[in-house]
Amino acid sequence: MKFEELVKVAESKLNPQVLSKNTEVGKVACALVTADGNIYTGINIDTACSMGFCAEANAIGSMVTNNESIIKQVVAVSANHGIIPPCGRCREFMVQINEQNLEAEVLLDDGVYLLKDLLPRRWEH
Repeated sequence: MKFEELVKVAESKLNPQVLSKNTEVGKVACALVTADGNIYTGINIDTACSMGFCAEANAIGSMVTNNESIIKQVVAVSANHGIIPPCGRCREFMVQINEQNLEAEVLLDDGVYLLKDLLPRRWEH
């Protein structure tokens, strides 16, 4: 899939909302393509006491719910900042889901990188 198309999928999920005095959602959205060619999306959930999670984790949850674990391409977009990089926690999460995800293509605002190049000194158990 062309990243331009994947960005449009992610952008279509952006929908910033205040759900309660303690929770905001939808400022960041993620779209990923799996080895099987399926697309999964997710949005961020921010809570006042840090119980929320990133858009990437949300999309990965949908992916593994559907018995898939290999990411071929991934992009995250922000309502305020355009294309943004996955945080360190999400980068590590992708690899711990499946080590083949080290070869996933990640779109950043300055080009496409392999996940392994964004985790040069990753945590390993």
